[in-house]
Amino acid sequence: MSYPPADALPGIVVRAYGKFFDVQLADGRELLSTIKGGLRRRRRGTDIVAVGDTVYVTDVGEGEGRIEFVAPRRSALSRLARQTGDVEQVILANPDQALFLFAVQNPEPHRRLLDRFLIMAESRGLPALVGVNKMDLDGPGANGSPSRARELFADYECLYPVLYLSARTGEGMDRLRQALIGKVTAVAGPSGAGKSSLLNTLDPTRERAVGAISDATGKGRHTTIATVLHRVPGDPATFVADTPGIRALSLQGVDLEHLDRLFPEMRPLLNTCRYADCSHLQEPGCAIIAAVAAGLISLERYESYAKLRRGEIADE
Repeated sequence: MSYPPADALPGIVVRAYGKFFDVQLADGRELLSTIKGGLRRRRRGTDIVAVGDTVYVTDVGEGEGRIEFVAPRRSALSRLARQTGDVEQVILANPDQALFLFAVQNPEPHRRLLDRFLIMAESRGLPALVGVNKMDLDGPGANGSPSRARELFADYECLYPVLYLSARTGEGMDRLRQALIGKVTAVAGPSGAGKSSLLNTLDPTRERAVGAISDATGKGRHTTIATVLHRVPGDPATFVADTPGIRALSLQGVDLEHLDRLFPEMRPLLNTCRYADCSHLQEPGCAIIAAVAAGLISLERYESYAKLRRGEIADE
């Protein structure tokens, strides 16, 4: 087992630029760093260094550093390289949880996409939070509910923490900060949901491009093209990562025959169907179908499951 040099400084990789990495030290300094030659020969089949890695660097002066040691990863959000399929490309190393952010409107929330995000998190054992942003645009629901947002996301409240937020008014921001404290949180969501505005509210010292909404399509224009890790002021161990690459993970590596295990509301019923290999699509004696009919499982959530179980791609 190798160890970092005694005089190396611990830090976390917050950005990657090809062969260069911004490493943020505990005192807040950032060193533009390269990888020590020997490290390139040790790690095979995965990125040598990725955003989120804990590393040890030597300060070589003039704001630059040399990465001497990479601590073992606790976890990783990653995908296999498209060209070869045998090299792991790490989107974010060492995430503690994920926050999936959707807007109340502008753009309209896409629940099927949220379900796919949640499946991805469940498949990787990553705790998930659901963020409903732009609550300043909220209005009454279609079925007499005083809140359209709470009507749309009610099905998730018994499954995951749901945070109702507004970067504009500050609604829910204290609760969000409490949920983030001491953790590395991967943030993902559709363009235009307000990720950049929310991150700016959490860390006003950072300037980020806020995406404009296209009037023609109702979809946001992408403003982030690579994972960037931001330290949230107030706690040195609290980071949020804007992770556009999560969307590409989708169902990669998910065994559709065991998709039911990734829906927490289905798990308690999985051994109660008539048939042990029940797909929960049309078999008689299916406990899941019966629970949907009884209103115990959301019809929309079940329809997401059924569409994906059949191998259909959710509309995006």
